[in-house]
Amino acid sequence: MAFKVFKRKKRTAPKEKSPDRGLLSFHNTSEVIKAESLLREKGWEVRVMGPPPELRTGCDLVIEFPLVEQLNILRLLEENKIAPLEVVPVDDPLLKPVGLFKTTDYGQYLMVRAANMKLTIDKESLRIVNISGGGCPDVPYLGAKLVGKDLRQASPPRELGHTLCGYALQLAYEEIKRQCSL
Repeated sequence: MAFKVFKRKKRTAPKEKSPDRGLLSFHNTSEVIKAESLLREKGWEVRVMGPPPELRTGCDLVIEFPLVEQLNILRLLEENKIAPLEVVPVDDPLLKPVGLFKTTDYGQYLMVRAANMKLTIDKESLRIVNISGGGCPDVPYLGAKLVGKDLRQASPPRELGHTLCGYALQLAYEEIKRQCSL
């Protein structure tokens, strides 16, 4: 039996690089939703992501933002009485936020998972065929209101639910519409 010999790559010190993104963590999902809406409305490119383990608090979401705008963003949030728990530069690989989306193509069906919520559509008719996941009390209500509806005419989940699950379903809804070019 032959064994391959692998040479170890020489480790080099990481290059000094200033972070260009930061993370805002909040007490709860409502604050994340308000902050994200406000920041997008004012033109900032922000992303809602899953927090790295070091930043997990009560809320399972953080907002990634351009770090050079930190003072302006914090001033705007303060003016609107939205106070983040923490503001952290993303300069450590362990502090990288977790992506929220996973898409699975089942042939006739397309499923997008955002955080803990899944939205599945029939690719041909664009009908919502399933909503699952989460543990929030509004998940059955969201399913009852959306399953069977055409994706193009369905109410955005954000208008129907106000929990972390409803928010995650809104993200899945937006992503699946983006993937379907709607």
